[in-house]
Amino acid sequence: MNKRKYKSLACAFALATSFATINFSPAYAAAEDETSTTEASAEDAGVTTTATDTDTPAATEATTEAASPAQPAAQTDTAASTADTKVPVSKEASAQANKIEAWRAVRPEEATIKQAGQNYVGQTVVSVDAQGSDFSSKAMAAVKLKAGDVLGAESVSADRQAIYETGLFYDVYPSFVAVPEGVKITYHVMENPVLKSIEIVGNKALDTKTIKGMITVPEGQILNSKALNANISEIEARYRKDGFILSKISDINMSNEGVLRLTFNEGILEGYAVKGNEKTKSNVIIREMRMKPGEAFNVKKARRSMQRVYNLGFFEDVNMKLNPGRDPNSIVLEVDVVEKRTGNFAVGAGYSSSDGIIGMVSIGDKNFRGTGDSVNLSYEFSGDSTDNKGYVFTYTRPWLDKKETTGTIRVYNRTYQYDDYGTDGNLKEEYHKKYSGGEITLGRPVSEYSTNYITLRNRTDEYISHVDDEGVDRSTPAYADWRESNFGLTRSLTLQHVTDTRDNVYNPMSGGRVSLKTEFAGFGGDFNYQKYTIEDNRYIKVGHAQVIALRGQYGRGNGSIPESAQYQLGGQDSLRGYRDDQFKGNNMLSGTIEYRFPIVSKVQGALFTDFGNAWNESKWSPGTIHHSIGVGLQLETPIGPIRFDVGHGEDGNRTDFSVGGTF
Repeated sequence: MNKRKYKSLACAFALATSFATINFSPAYAAAEDETSTTEASAEDAGVTTTATDTDTPAATEATTEAASPAQPAAQTDTAASTADTKVPVSKEASAQANKIEAWRAVRPEEATIKQAGQNYVGQTVVSVDAQGSDFSSKAMAAVKLKAGDVLGAESVSADRQAIYETGLFYDVYPSFVAVPEGVKITYHVMENPVLKSIEIVGNKALDTKTIKGMITVPEGQILNSKALNANISEIEARYRKDGFILSKISDINMSNEGVLRLTFNEGILEGYAVKGNEKTKSNVIIREMRMKPGEAFNVKKARRSMQRVYNLGFFEDVNMKLNPGRDPNSIVLEVDVVEKRTGNFAVGAGYSSSDGIIGMVSIGDKNFRGTGDSVNLSYEFSGDSTDNKGYVFTYTRPWLDKKETTGTIRVYNRTYQYDDYGTDGNLKEEYHKKYSGGEITLGRPVSEYSTNYITLRNRTDEYISHVDDEGVDRSTPAYADWRESNFGLTRSLTLQHVTDTRDNVYNPMSGGRVSLKTEFAGFGGDFNYQKYTIEDNRYIKVGHAQVIALRGQYGRGNGSIPESAQYQLGGQDSLRGYRDDQFKGNNMLSGTIEYRFPIVSKVQGALFTDFGNAWNESKWSPGTIHHSIGVGLQLETPIGPIRFDVGHGEDGNRTDFSVGGTF
């Protein structure tokens, strides 16, 4: 018998064995040669091998089919155990067992059947009949041999296979009677048992109600093994569709009482093994995993886990591998990482006759002591008390509790020179301004891709001094009202909802990020205002490593909004080709279309167009939309991405430079 026949009989053999309550396999199966047995064993042994390959879900289906022939022996042990403990047997179960025994008593060995058939090859078939079941007519409908045909070497085997494939019969064997005209053939058939109920065991990932809803074989009727096999294939396909690529039905058993028992092996995750992390603590990596030990392995969650680990920004490469667990039905997920430098240190110094010694120091680590925390401190100093000086300190703890609550503290006290430009691009004034205070941000995810944030801010902005005679000097009493309207204490509460589906937060190729933000200021501060902002970034992969990046922003504000809190467009992060913060207002509309493409390793080029404006009027859209086009270059360096852009706006070309890339 070929391998295809062996597979089609597997379910029927497993079902029938439990009825006999002894080790009985139909002679038709027993006649398999050693080669077929070896193939089945190899497929069965492939469970562990294929389990380690997340890219071959089809292996699950093949393994399930190959496992079926091994089931009768295991079910015989169960039946024997039941007999030893003298569990009461129902009349129906006893009758079924007697029926099987009677069948065995008269059924010839498969070798005898094969020899008998060979004796009549080439003779004329006088008649063909089927008997032994109320469903014999359905067996005859499947038979191809007809009276008058010449009996071929494979004719009877083909008919037996066709009868099995109806799904209604447990066993079938032929008998031959020689007559002067040729040979009479009779197919003796035994139908499958009556299905009384279905029992589902071992399933966690897919609930019992869903599984039973996919089984179409009706209760109270003869079990159709062909329909059952189709249902099993459909169930396993559903598992694979949902990401459970290691899940399979490992055992099919039907009791003498007509109870069909399907046992599921869902490929349970036993635990994790982390390798390659010399600095990063293992729990920092494991806490990003989307599966808990004891759950069924899910390839979709495994991919998401790998994304989350890579998006930490601590590793150059992240790979995952499946290894066998201690239990035959479990696996261990191995996470292999290649760490990169996460700390930074920068220092600069100089001397000026007017300011004396000037300098800056910046130190930080986004994986502080391997805990996943981020800390950064920058400090500037100058000999002139009114010149650039001060500090900014930021500390972020991404996991405050088991609910993945994140917390950030930011404290600052900094004086710096600010160049204030008008909408025409001309300098209004150069002056020193100071901001001091702090803010606290807490965030908590509400789903896998969405997080809510709340920020409390207490910040004081001060006008320090006019720098030189160029532009307007707004340190004079004539500009007292302007200073009072734009400098003072701001106390605000910001609520933000972010949904981030980007595949890679540092170099996204697909997905997007949507942000909804509302800021309320007041609470005893000098300014009372409200701001409402929406931003949507989208990434569309158009080639092997090419992507179209889209960004749209819209914001509205009302109340007494100081310039430091207004929407500001112009420069690297918004409207390239224009001065930094050239357009300010209580309302804002902007957009970007950018085509990104690789040039060489770690070098990326870009073509872009930016457009937008900021305005103070209460109307919903600006009267004028400013725009620019340009080219960009991004380099991946040990300190992070460095971005250069040349934008052509309404007033000509401007070059922008930033560390950290773009949106």
